Amino acid sequence: MSLVSEFKEFIAKGNVLDLAVGVIIGAAFGKIVSSLTDDILMPILGLFVGKMDYSTIVLGPMKIGLFINAVLNFFIIAFCIFLVVKAANRFKRPVPVVVAPAAPVITKDQELLIEIRDALRTSRV
Repeated sequence: MSLVSEFKEFIAKGNVLDLAVGVIIGAAFGKIVSSLTDDILMPILGLFVGKMDYSTIVLGPMKIGLFINAVLNFFIIAFCIFLVVKAANRFKRPVPVVVAPAAPVITKDQELLIEIRDALRTSRV
């Protein structure tokens, strides 16, 4: 099998396409949530707590404040994604599980009675 045909087979699999769509939509959703965080939520929180821009905190060569901002943004984004997934799960319909009834177990006595019954039915004719 050539490299090109293997690559075509790999790309044609549904999981790869689903992953690609997920990454693209995730990137777009990340921009929306980042805007929600930076432009709406942080200014509102800043009114109650004071200015919440930690980017000015520096410890030697390390910019600890930028890391704190990134962690806060991560938790806000993770919470927003949680809410979206929770809302999406509400719209999923549960798949009904159909369980076939188990076949009755026939004992030797019952088999003998069935044979006697069938023999009596045929002898009456």
